[in-house]
Parts: sequence; C-alpha cells; structure tokens
Amino acid sequence: MLPRYHQSIGKVELVVAGAGPSGLAVAERVSQAGYKVCVIDPSPLAAWPNNYGVWVDEFRAMGLDDCLDHVWDRAEVFLDSSPSGLKHLARPYGRVDRAKLKRKLLQRCVAHGVVFQEARVEEVVHADGSSQITCSDGTRIPGCMVLDATGHARKLVEYDKPFNPGYQGAYGILAEVESHPFPTDAMLFMDWRDEHTASNLQMQESNRKLPTFLYAMPFSKTRIFLEETSLVARPAVPFLELKQRLEARMAKYGIKIKAIEEEEYCLIPMGGVLPRLPQRTLGIGGTAGMVHPSTGYMVARMLGAAPVLADAIVEQLCAASDAAAQSHLPPGAVTESDADRLSAAVWHSIWPVERIRQRAFFSFGMDVLLSLDLTETRQFFAAFFALSDHHWQGFLSARLSFLELIGFGLSLFAKSSNEARLNLLVKGVPGLVGMLAGLTGTIGYEKRLLGKKEQIR
Repeated sequence: MLPRYHQSIGKVELVVAGAGPSGLAVAERVSQAGYKVCVIDPSPLAAWPNNYGVWVDEFRAMGLDDCLDHVWDRAEVFLDSSPSGLKHLARPYGRVDRAKLKRKLLQRCVAHGVVFQEARVEEVVHADGSSQITCSDGTRIPGCMVLDATGHARKLVEYDKPFNPGYQGAYGILAEVESHPFPTDAMLFMDWRDEHTASNLQMQESNRKLPTFLYAMPFSKTRIFLEETSLVARPAVPFLELKQRLEARMAKYGIKIKAIEEEEYCLIPMGGVLPRLPQRTLGIGGTAGMVHPSTGYMVARMLGAAPVLADAIVEQLCAASDAAAQSHLPPGAVTESDADRLSAAVWHSIWPVERIRQRAFFSFGMDVLLSLDLTETRQFFAAFFALSDHHWQGFLSARLSFLELIGFGLSLFAKSSNEARLNLLVKGVPGLVGMLAGLTGTIGYEKRLLGKKEQIR
C-alpha cells in the first residue's frame, strides 16, 4: 500500500499528475530535498504498458543500468538484403525492466515521504500565488507548483498554436516461437528489407511509399520481441496495416508463434509545437514536447531531464521560502506575479534556448524523413550509419549541440550518394529555410524570459 494524501496534510509544495517514470523521478528528488509532494494517478501501482529499449551508456550514466533485464553487446541494421546492406553497431543496447524501475522509483518516493492520490486530475486553477487541483474523486489538493507528467494526453499543459505532429506507430508482440533467424547476442535495431511484401502488390506499394521496419529483441532462440514500426508518418500508419506487415514478415522469415506473452500497440506523437512557454503548469516528458522529433526516443531523455527540472523546482521553492521569511510571511507565501516567475524559471531549466534550437533541427530532420520513400530511406540510413560514432550516437541520444548538429548535417550530406544528395537538396532545403526562419524567434529569447524567471530576492 502506498501512503495516501489526506486533508490534514494540507498544502503541498508540488503536485505531480502522473506516476510514469519522469513523474516519479521528479517527485522523489523534490521530496528528498525536504518538500511535501503528492502524486496523483488513477492506478499508481499499475504496470507500465510498453517495452522500453535504451542504449546502455545512457542508463549507466544515470545509475539505472541495474534496471535493465537484458543487454545485447551490439545492434544490427539491415538496409536491404545485399551483402553491404547489413550494418553492425558497436553500441550495447538493453531492455528496461519496467517492473524493477517502477519499484525502485516508488520505493525512493515512499522513503522520502511522497504521498499518493488514486484519481485523475480534473482541473487545475491558479490564483493568488497558489494552485488548486481538483481530482476525479472530488478531492481538492492545494499546491505551490503543479507538474503535468501524464504523457501524450496534454490535458493540463496549454498550447497556443495548433498541434500537428508526426506519429511513430508500432505493433509488437513478445512471443514464444519455434525458432527465429536472428543472432541472440545482437538486437535488431532496424530491418528495412521488404521481400516479405513480394506476394502482395498492394502491401509492396504501400510499403514503398510509407516504409516500415522490424525492430526485434531476441532473448533466446525461442523467445523474442518483434515490432513492426513506422518511424514517422502523418497521418499515422494504421495498427492493422502494421500487424499485417509484421505477419507477412514473420511468414517470410519462417517464424512460427507458439504463444504470445504480450501484445503492444504504440503511438507516439513526434515534433509539433512546444507548449506555451512559460506557463504556471509545469511539464515533463511527452506533455512537454520531449519526444525526440526524429526518432521517437523519450525514456532516457525525460529521465535525464527529471533531476534538472526537480533541482530547478527546489531552487525556486527555496527562493520563495527565503523571500517569505524576509517579509515575515508564512513559508512559501508568494504573490501571483512571483508564482509566474517561479514557473518561468523551471520551464527555462528544461527548455533553454540551446535545447529549443536543437529541437528545431530534430523537427527539420523529421520533416525530411516524412518525405522519403523506401529507397530514399535506405539511402538516408546508409549515410547516417556511416557517420562517426560521435555524430550518429549523439544524434540519437540528443547530445549534440546546435552547432554540432550543423556539422552532423554537413557530414551526412558528404557521406550520401549523389542521388541521395539530390533528394536531400530537393526535399530538405525548403524545410531548412523554414527552420532557420523559425529560429529567428529564439533571438532575444533569454532576455525576454529573464524578466519572468528572475528568482524572488
């Protein structure tokens, strides 16, 4: 049983909507600093639904490599069936042990005094320097700050522009099979081969225009996770079509299912506009635009952002308490304008101008990928995985600065074939011009935000 919120607790410093990885990580870190935190979720003990795959170095850097239940020493990419179509990636990859990671985060939360409310957040009202959260069970919880960690629902965080993302769609199964053709010491990162569509001209043509790839994690010769994935499309490739392509691929590879342990439907919005910056309701993860617009990666990014955001919350709560003490007011008492400045400072911690520019480049990359057919996609990834480890790994892990991304783009162009270069020019230049035009809005961004984010003295 988790400790429950009750009215005698009164006002808390932070209310977190959502008990996913990022919400729990922030709750644990803020509570560790001595602040009262309440996590609101309709089923805080429920298992997280999707399989998470990560590069081992990313989880190791966060001290979470003990939460991987299987690790492959390398990854493989099939661009096509030619001898040169197989690429070996010397970067260990792991599957996240979802149950262990959640258990670890929950235990840390409980140890530091986090309380839970089993409900949904129905409404958040900000007034008089405070926030009032109304839950689906009628409970009202007052808080100093509110964090929306509900994922892609985007219910609490506000947007002031139309949200028009691309979508990564995937249909997958964790299955016991008679056998499969993949080596068990490597995970299959991407398989763009298309021989499985040869007997179905409609599927072949559809896959030519909107290509999908196989992502596979072989745990043994008879147990494997198989997922047919659309990297990005607008609108999304329907789940039924993804399932049919996976079934055709398994038939071609001679994979016969004995039992299905899990069935997964995954739809991830990618790119699109950021939330209105700043605003009183804070955000992290999908609701804060943290999905990698070119890859759909999110888990490592949001877990890496959690301590940054949590430390910014703690810093601003400390500043508010100090200011209240100097004015002989109750701890944490702030005006409405002060509360706006506090939230602006926290938003700025996760979306500084460098991150905004980086995301704009990734969104430009997404727009290029949206325009590519199967042949062009193969050409793109042939050049991509010919890049230096610094460039391709840094791109996938969102570690490259904006200037490094410009270098990445130039290197990608240099590594591309003449035909691929022409495609990149024709399909990429309009988006590049649009990206650069959009980035003019970041000029003076820091200065504009400084007036809102200045800490209370």
